[in-house]
Amino acid sequence: MKPHSLTPRTIQAAISEPTWVRYSLIGTALIFLTLFLLMPLIAVFVQALQEGWQVYLDALREPDARSAIYLTLLTAAIAVPLNLVFGVAAAWAIAKFEFRGKSILITLIDLPFAVSPVISGLIFVLLFGLQGLLGPWLIQHDIQIVFAVPGIILATVFVTFPFVARELIPLLQAQGNEEEEAALVLGANGWQTFWRITLPNIRWGLLYGVILCNARAMGEFGAVSVVSGHIRGLTNTMPLHVEILYNEYNFVAAFAVASLLAVLALITLLLKTWVEWRLHQQLQGQ
Repeated sequence: MKPHSLTPRTIQAAISEPTWVRYSLIGTALIFLTLFLLMPLIAVFVQALQEGWQVYLDALREPDARSAIYLTLLTAAIAVPLNLVFGVAAAWAIAKFEFRGKSILITLIDLPFAVSPVISGLIFVLLFGLQGLLGPWLIQHDIQIVFAVPGIILATVFVTFPFVARELIPLLQAQGNEEEEAALVLGANGWQTFWRITLPNIRWGLLYGVILCNARAMGEFGAVSVVSGHIRGLTNTMPLHVEILYNEYNFVAAFAVASLLAVLALITLLLKTWVEWRLHQQLQGQ
């Protein structure tokens, strides 16, 4: 018996699902997104504005709220650049060079994904706390890390440092070494090769990783909650401030601050979508 020839119609039928299956999957996804994403997001803004714009703005102008907003932005402003430098260096080393301990470095980069944020915060307490390994030395030299801003920044850096590196490693590996090798043959040094060849090729992937890193830094709760001490006006970030207000039954103020976090998340989502599109365009052009 002669095998049937594969016509374009036959191939399309083999890789396509029936119409009812497609619409069922799309409908299920829309229902899920509406129930578990869109409706909670709407509820946050409704609860935040239920007593009017003046009460909403007053909740954001309150000194403890302003302090929490400032600390959140400060933490992100410090943690993200640090992770940017580390992520680029680590990704460049892993993708472009072979060296002893490479697999260990990759494992260490993935470590925050495997460790609970609460556990990572507890690690810093055990290292830098009053009864910790370095606690007596820090007290002797009047240095406070845990229950202060440095501890919050350290915990945030730890839980966010995989994002930039993990975004860049596959991108650099896919691009190969041909362009860098050509630049070196033409007389460029290492820094010139990086700034003029490597960095322009990874700029959209780098921006994508920075956006994800920044989103996690602003929204981190578990690790920061352990090391902050929950000192109002001093060591509370926005997520911690929302928790305190909610536990005090100050729902309007809690949802007002939560809505600000939601707005930042939506802005991050829009930037992420745009960068994904630009990255896709870049990969198609190669």
